[in-house]
Amino acid sequence: MFLSDRVLFKIRRNIISLLALSLSFSILGSPITAQAASLEELQEQAEARKALPVQSNEIENWPNGPQIGAQAAILMDVDTGVILYSKNIHERLYPASTTKIMTCLLAMERGNLDDIVEFSHDAVFSVPSDGSNMGMDEGESLTLEECLYGIMVASANEAANAAGEYISGSIDEFVDLMNLRAKEIGCTDTHFVNPNGLHDPEHYTSVYDLALISGHFFQNEMLCKISNTPRYHFEATATQPDDFIKVNKHQLVNGEISYDGILGGKTGFTSDSRQTLVTCAERNGMKLICIVFKEESPNQFSDTVELFDYGFQNFQMLNVSENEQKYNIESTGFLQIGSDVFGNSKPLLSIDTDSYVIIPNTITFHDLDSTIDYNESEENHIAKIEYSYHGMSVGKAFLNLATDSASTYEFDTNMTATDVSVERVDSAPKEDSTQSTVFINIKKVLLVVLILSAVVITILMLHALITNSRAARRRDNRMKRKKERRSSLHMDYNDFDF
Repeated sequence: MFLSDRVLFKIRRNIISLLALSLSFSILGSPITAQAASLEELQEQAEARKALPVQSNEIENWPNGPQIGAQAAILMDVDTGVILYSKNIHERLYPASTTKIMTCLLAMERGNLDDIVEFSHDAVFSVPSDGSNMGMDEGESLTLEECLYGIMVASANEAANAAGEYISGSIDEFVDLMNLRAKEIGCTDTHFVNPNGLHDPEHYTSVYDLALISGHFFQNEMLCKISNTPRYHFEATATQPDDFIKVNKHQLVNGEISYDGILGGKTGFTSDSRQTLVTCAERNGMKLICIVFKEESPNQFSDTVELFDYGFQNFQMLNVSENEQKYNIESTGFLQIGSDVFGNSKPLLSIDTDSYVIIPNTITFHDLDSTIDYNESEENHIAKIEYSYHGMSVGKAFLNLATDSASTYEFDTNMTATDVSVERVDSAPKEDSTQSTVFINIKKVLLVVLILSAVVITILMLHALITNSRAARRRDNRMKRKKERRSSLHMDYNDFDF
């Protein structure tokens, strides 16, 4: 029976993998005995890690978080960046396949899902054949969307390589892009060496940095959909002749562990990194990212569930604009924006309505400390208010210059002036990049004009009265002097005897 070159290649690749496995058996002896001893030691190490300090538990009146066997862990709110649970969050560790979060983020940001991605020799053969893969061969191709499913569902190393080559032209150039994007996001403990997460001593990140990256990932609806896919059916095409299904190994995604609100995630494992896991879940308006590094299976999943429960049960989300009273804007009589020049207005300066704080259930908004900083230049923000609780950041809000493309500015306000007690941060004046058409509230302007007119008329009338009064007095004085002169002349004439 004739076999295609592709089938022969796969047979040869499988034979090589079997020979390598047989060689390891002959060197190590019984693999079961060696594995059992190793697992016992690893579990002891995991138990010892439970005694490591949890930094968030050291915050006064902060809810006490669980002691877990992971070396590092974080629970962060996606929208606010508030950290609810922190354990060694800046320690540099090996991320394994959770690296692919960054790979897929870049592919989504810079690629087109319908584009065709071809699998090069380097993409296929630069990774171990017995590692995570989806069985792609050199010369085959998929759409970028199928590649992303292969990366997130099958954790396919060769698909991560191919996606990197598609985006940047080569794997090395894509790695440079990964590190550049990490810096842009704000990562300081991250250095990538490859797109797939295979072990390298120089390939590392921290749970905090990966949480920042994951925050961008899970704000993308399509990436959430892909990473929350339990299994994916790859159908045969002209450029990929196999029909197969890949199952996601993330137990909170594939249904092995039921948990409400899961939005997606990514598993990872190497013998050096141990189990790593990224998961996102949403409840009660809070979208939380949980990341655990260096844990033993299956505890990475139980740790994640425990941390999600801790977050959703002990914290609440509050809208800043609905609770803030300290930073209300003092009434100016003119600063408002509205849909017309006669009313229906809102303050020109106001706290944005989309900002939230995440705080423990045991405290209130008024227990928070806050500072205001005027060094803001983004969009229409003119100041930023930072909120904290015993030094722990719990959110921020912005003081905005209101803009409305369909509305106009009018000079009016209904805001209640309250005490604004803040320390201003001096900064150089910034040019206003927004261009808005400014109108005047006719009602207010007419009222002001009428008042000014009345004042002017009153002043003119008083001036006229004063002027007329003085003129009348002068006329009276002149008449009086004339009469006196006439009287004097008459008396003089009487002295003569005609």
